[in-house]
Amino acid sequence: MTTLSVNKPRPFEGGDLGQYAMVASDTIYEGAAVGLVDATGHARPLTSADRFVGFATGPFTSGSTAGVDLVQVQRRGAVQLPVTGAAITDVGCPVYAADDDTYSLSPVGGVFVGFVRRWVSAALAVVEFDPAFADPWGAWPIREAVAEAKTLDAQDSGKLFWITADAGVITLPAIADGLGGCAIACGGSYGTVLVTVSPAAADMILAADLAGVDNKDLILTKATARRGDHVVLMHGDADGYIATRLAGTWVKE
Repeated sequence: MTTLSVNKPRPFEGGDLGQYAMVASDTIYEGAAVGLVDATGHARPLTSADRFVGFATGPFTSGSTAGVDLVQVQRRGAVQLPVTGAAITDVGCPVYAADDDTYSLSPVGGVFVGFVRRWVSAALAVVEFDPAFADPWGAWPIREAVAEAKTLDAQDSGKLFWITADAGVITLPAIADGLGGCAIACGGSYGTVLVTVSPAAADMILAADLAGVDNKDLILTKATARRGDHVVLMHGDADGYIATRLAGTWVKE
């Protein structure tokens, strides 16, 4: 190990600003969410397939060769965004982008951007962002919005189900079918969505401080249901499923 004995200037970037090489022949407008293409590492107006790295500080246009021109981005901070469905009760909820100017609270089909810091008005919120933030739903990369009753099967293992319909029942297959590792979450604003998880007649759902009884539904209490309340179900033994995580007020039928 050798310590410095002379000055060594380093190419620092300003605090919260960063620069990224752009894809060819594109324009990233001021205020656009910027994403990196996984295959090349080049920046472009964000798509749902990209990694979010910040918001463009001005308009930037690239020439015909990728990797030559740069976009400058604000990498972290707080920004006011139009967030579909955002309500005053959604402070702290994660925010997702479907493209460079479309934001919602649903993790289905979007790239994680940050968290609601403050509600402003209907569908408008201040969002705190930082590429170092972790997506709370990152453990479930396969996600599905559910707007009605749905019956699951073994191929739904490892999925996140985002429930947007009030009183939609999620029916589980028999424990022997092998479903496990799925998350079932409330996708509605406070007090608007009832989530019911129903096991097969010969199965139970085992959960902390909730009695294990065959053929009894697990129910998220609607009156206090918050967006993001959820249950994670693992494949248990012959008795039935095990709820390894519960967020929100869940009761048995």
